Amino acid sequence: MKIKQSNILSSLPKYAFASVDEQVQTLKSAGVKVIDFGVGDHTLPTPKVAKERLKTAVDEFDRAGYPAYQGAEFFRVEAANWIKKRFGVELDHNKNIASTIGSKEAVFNAPLAFANPSDYVIVPNPGYPPYHLGAKFAGANVHFVSLSEDNRFLVDFDEIPKNVAEKAKILWLCYPNSPTGVIADAEFYKRALDFCDKHEILLCSDEAYSEIYFDFDNPPISALNVSTENVLSFFSMSKRSMMTGWRIGWVAGDAEAVSTFKTLKTNIDSGTPNFVQAGAVEALKDEEHVREMREITLKKREILCDAFAQLGLEDCRPQASLYVWQKAPEGLTGKEFTEILLKPEIGIVCTPGAALSQNCDSGSNPGENYVRFALVPTIEEIEEACYRLQNLAKFL
Repeated sequence: MKIKQSNILSSLPKYAFASVDEQVQTLKSAGVKVIDFGVGDHTLPTPKVAKERLKTAVDEFDRAGYPAYQGAEFFRVEAANWIKKRFGVELDHNKNIASTIGSKEAVFNAPLAFANPSDYVIVPNPGYPPYHLGAKFAGANVHFVSLSEDNRFLVDFDEIPKNVAEKAKILWLCYPNSPTGVIADAEFYKRALDFCDKHEILLCSDEAYSEIYFDFDNPPISALNVSTENVLSFFSMSKRSMMTGWRIGWVAGDAEAVSTFKTLKTNIDSGTPNFVQAGAVEALKDEEHVREMREITLKKREILCDAFAQLGLEDCRPQASLYVWQKAPEGLTGKEFTEILLKPEIGIVCTPGAALSQNCDSGSNPGENYVRFALVPTIEEIEEACYRLQNLAKFL
């Protein structure tokens, strides 16, 4: 018997970051010492306070059984406390917070809670693949809104067709933006909420990168600063606290939306282990490791972007996030630039922008002329990468 994939699974292209992993393995097999800027996974260690608490919590919860679907109360309390300290927004931990198994499962599954097959989900382009993949698996329609230099990588709500807006149930936003590194202000969020309120759309705000910013005196705001009604913000410990493998995050905002999301979770998963939540609480209480991460990431940004500038590439240094959304050299697409960087003489892995973007109706792709560098290698590795980039001229 031949096992066949479902129609929806077989219709999908290879997941962008799976392709990056394959490129890394191919180079390594050829004996190349790879410097990998492909996937946004910190190489900095998880903070000690989280690891030490995890060790004691494993014994503490050795007979705890299944965790609560919505998250342990002690975790939800601390998530609400952190939001109040960070954004000045007061939330009820019982009504306005639910834990998640990191951000990816929450983002991917959200359309199952709020959208039907005849509905639309509006997605920024480029953007995190689960925004549109989750909608497709839920059977909903997807409308992509292109982010470009012309609109300062902010969603232009006037470009969304009226017939799409009338049938939309979710609008995805992500600021600080992945992959462009742009920050949104209160005026933008107000326009977004006005648009959503007018068309009865839930504003889903992915804020996984809220703590990686480079103007240290002016941290980005949250969509929750504009309203806690009709807004569902998605937070994660992965990027803030180098806890990608722990799979812990939370959603916060509109009480009815959170309640609906909790109902969804009871049918899909069994929650994050209590001992992981206990470790996450200690990480949330500690800001020192976050400041150190921010300072190190800024140094990485400066080293890499200065090297690009010296090579004559456009200065694309981000305001925030873990990524540099770099324009390819003139005359090259992002994919062509990526292929040059994979030459054994350079051995640098990054992600072509087109892999994070979708073709528009016009046939163009807003990521076509870009590449994404995740600022995850060590400072020493980035310095080595800048040295190798001197070989770039012979391939241009």
